[in-house]
Amino acid sequence: MADSTQTGSRTNIASILNSDGQPHRTINILAVFTLVVGLISFVLGLVVRNAHTGAAAIVTATVTGLVACLVGLYTQMISATREQRILIVTGIIAGFVGLALGLAKGGFTP
Repeated sequence: MADSTQTGSRTNIASILNSDGQPHRTINILAVFTLVVGLISFVLGLVVRNAHTGAAAIVTATVTGLVACLVGLYTQMISATREQRILIVTGIIAGFVGLALGLAKGGFTP
């Protein structure tokens, strides 16, 4: 019983995302990229919606949302584990909301 208990073990994002025991470095990087860019687009979309901002913020929210959606859809297609898919779908949804809010304010040409 004492042998099975690990003390002081550290977990990182790669060990959480690789629940099948196989290393998926590229897919993990794309999943985290999708989540981060989607959240950036979501936050920028909310800023654009609630404040008077310039054209640069509107275009940035729109472009980052589009990138998050496209990269996320590709990564979803090649993903290997459930944990990766959770991050990817969260990033896609956040990116879509940012994209929609950016498009509502003028999109690529405000």
